[in-house]
Amino acid sequence: MNHQLHNHSHSHLNKRIAVLASGKGSNLEVILQAMQQGSCDAQVSLVICNKADANALQIARAYQVPQVVYLNPKDYADRAAYDQACAALIQQEDCAWVVLAGYMRILSSTFIQTFPQQIINIHPSLLPSFVGAHAVADALAYGVQITGCTVHLVTEDLDSGPILAQTAVPVLSTDDHDTLHQRIQNAEYQLYVQVIQRLVSTPFHVQEKHVIWD
Repeated sequence: MNHQLHNHSHSHLNKRIAVLASGKGSNLEVILQAMQQGSCDAQVSLVICNKADANALQIARAYQVPQVVYLNPKDYADRAAYDQACAALIQQEDCAWVVLAGYMRILSSTFIQTFPQQIINIHPSLLPSFVGAHAVADALAYGVQITGCTVHLVTEDLDSGPILAQTAVPVLSTDDHDTLHQRIQNAEYQLYVQVIQRLVSTPFHVQEKHVIWD
């Protein structure tokens, strides 16, 4: 019994992180910069991309991430098989956290169950408002005066896992999609690093849907 408890608490203070990315890798770059500057204790041990031309691969290599892997979804029979290959790599690198940084694939429920309360995502709105892929456009169309970004644990319900942190971003009357998106992204960069730093240094538990830092 003690052994199990020990393992559980150990895994939560394990600082090794896997990042899943599909695109330009701007959030990944900010995380790697913070590590290099010493403002974030996490170690990115593994970066997996599902697109061969993802700039995130270049960034990961430039920062000398130990394992940088492109996995082609077409090489796998289905989503479950692809996610299983990702999970195997993450476990092989002994990563405690799976950070989604512009990852454009829906994760299978098996994958989510393999890493319970260990997968984190950042979403460009104040959840539960504006879920889904068009959050910035939806906020503009609705005419809200405040939106923002949310870091949350990934569960099987899209964009509705327990919330780790949020930052509010004002919507200006002059905003178009690009200007608002840029302001939200700037907030994302700061928030993601802060949350990752907290995750690797402070255990938490989830009570109902509330994240309680110990």
